[in-house]
Amino acid sequence: MNLDLVWLTDSIRDKPPEWISAMAAVVSVLGLFLVWRQLSLAKRIAQLAFEDDLEREYRDLVKEIPTKALLDSDLDDSEYQKAFDEFFRYFDLSNTQVMLRRQDRIGDVAWKNWCMGMRFNLSLPAFYRAWGEVKTRTSEQSNEFFSELRRLEADEFQSDPKHWK
Repeated sequence: MNLDLVWLTDSIRDKPPEWISAMAAVVSVLGLFLVWRQLSLAKRIAQLAFEDDLEREYRDLVKEIPTKALLDSDLDDSEYQKAFDEFFRYFDLSNTQVMLRRQDRIGDVAWKNWCMGMRFNLSLPAFYRAWGEVKTRTSEQSNEFFSELRRLEADEFQSDPKHWK
């Protein structure tokens, strides 16, 4: 009986049964899939955190803009001049968001929401006025100042910067 056990262990050592090789292959593929899935989830979580940071920056910035400008009312000259820096920062943030979408660093859902928000905000009288002033004052350097936001506006907020050449 001891001789049979020696023969069995020698034959396993020389060549494992085919089912063991098949199971090892399946386990390897499953392991690779799990690693890929984990990396995909980590990337998605990092992207969501990044998008959340940008949304937080937007909320912090908008807190400084007079409420009536956000409620479809124009500002008097004094209010407008006082809020102009915040409008400028809003345009800068919006341009950055367009650029990040162009680099595919912003997801589809966030982009659609942000694009609708930009379109809406730029239609509000105070934002429209400030955006017009910024474009006029930077027209000679239009390739340098807010070029992504200018292009999105020219496309009537219909194109996706991710697909721009």
